[in-house]
Amino acid sequence: MYWRVVLIVLFLVVPVQIFAQGKQNWTSGGEMDPLQARFTVKHYSLDIEVLPRIKGIDAAMEMLFETKGRLDTIRLDLIMNYKVLKVESEGQELDFRHQDDLLDIYLEKPTNRLKVFYRGKPPVAVNPPWQGGFTWESDSNGHHWVGLSCQNEGAKIFMPCLDHPSSEPANGVDLYFKVPFPYFVASNGRLLNQATSVGFNYFHWATAYPVNNYNINFTVGRLYEKSEAYTSVSGKRIPMTVFVLEENLNKAGQLLEVLENSVRTQEKYFGEFPFSDDKIAVVETPYLGMEHQTINAYGNKFHFQDIGGVRFDWLLHHELGHEWWGNKISVGDWADIWIHEGVCSYGDLLFYLDHGGQDAYLERAAEVARNVENSRPLVGEKNATMGEAYHPDIYTKGAIVLHSLRFMLGDEVFFPMLKSFAAKEEFSYNNRVSTDDFVNYVNEFAGKDLSPFFETYLYSTDIPKVKVNRKGRDRYDISLKGVGLSLPVEVLTTNGIEKILISNTPVRVKSDDMVVIDPNGWYLLDK
Repeated sequence: MYWRVVLIVLFLVVPVQIFAQGKQNWTSGGEMDPLQARFTVKHYSLDIEVLPRIKGIDAAMEMLFETKGRLDTIRLDLIMNYKVLKVESEGQELDFRHQDDLLDIYLEKPTNRLKVFYRGKPPVAVNPPWQGGFTWESDSNGHHWVGLSCQNEGAKIFMPCLDHPSSEPANGVDLYFKVPFPYFVASNGRLLNQATSVGFNYFHWATAYPVNNYNINFTVGRLYEKSEAYTSVSGKRIPMTVFVLEENLNKAGQLLEVLENSVRTQEKYFGEFPFSDDKIAVVETPYLGMEHQTINAYGNKFHFQDIGGVRFDWLLHHELGHEWWGNKISVGDWADIWIHEGVCSYGDLLFYLDHGGQDAYLERAAEVARNVENSRPLVGEKNATMGEAYHPDIYTKGAIVLHSLRFMLGDEVFFPMLKSFAAKEEFSYNNRVSTDDFVNYVNEFAGKDLSPFFETYLYSTDIPKVKVNRKGRDRYDISLKGVGLSLPVEVLTTNGIEKILISNTPVRVKSDDMVVIDPNGWYLLDK
């Protein structure tokens, strides 16, 4: 158990340290460029030839968009690794300028369609997925194995786009790939067409769902698939697939079983799988992992655990959880990214609850709580870049905030609230969500104002300090210091566990022995 905690801590801590180093310090988000605020993307179509021998790509991106008023310049993000060959609109070439990772395209007349032709060598991922790019590896048989990761950097490292968390193509993406024969490409959505011609394989993947730019993804390799039909809680039959290297074909069945276990658990708490018209899938990648809509990257080398007699893979389960928290429910400002990572990480705890029971859940929650650094507030400043917003506590402290909410609200309110939030149309797919949306929804659903709790645990690094004063032989006064809130807290006395409301006004309890505050670890407290 301990080794896995260490691994997770490294998984969380390394990104921040590495992200600040190196020359390729791209990030996404921040304040929206005024030119980019004047158009919205409706659809991307990416046509890309992957050239493993020279570690390059030759590509074209077509974008459908809508402008807000008359616009004579479309500004896209595309790093300078690429040479833009030409830009077309409805068969007519347009003037452009590519400078400082920005591609300005000058419109001669109103249009809603552009096509950019470009080629070059993508940045190589130094430490994927934390410092991302392309990973050019070989499998154990010496075959090419290519992965892509870009959560920190954004999709501009491989395609021209409006690279901001508030921008998702409302009508999805079409993805066309050309790779050397006999390589396979696993990507987002459904495989609509596959062909072979003159030493090359061709693939057409597509999704009609909106998708975060950094979740547009593909993996190239000698990949083989194992599939079955999954029946969702909605009753819909969804293709469920694992793509693995040839050398791991004998493990594909177990991986598929692990994937099904995790989908059923996620659906129990968060509702039906969000992309049922596409597929549920993971692909074996040459790096640890990343959430990519309907094609999650999996590089945990089949290190399964047994929890309550059920096979479990922490990495697979976590990245799968992002299908709900990050892909369906998406923030428009990276300042709120704790909603992606914190709620998703809480979903990891729920696997322990569902299959290992309450004791296993509480033990795992305690491990997570011990790794909270509490050095920065969970919610960042508005208009944050990914580099500014990303830190370890968005996982750990974010999960414990949900853990505390469960205790405060009770299971009969908390779990329906969480599932209901995930189901709300106003918060999902083409809409963006913020921390204010979440806090207001919890308050409304619970019928109580929990704003002081959220102010303390989301917007500050203050940890409530519990003060216990002995009054006589068997009396104790318990209070909170340093924060202006009250909390329902368990107190262990010689009579058992009592639940009391503590605040800055002392509450007296009776016990023959010293009381123990919050013995089951529901809160981050200074005791």
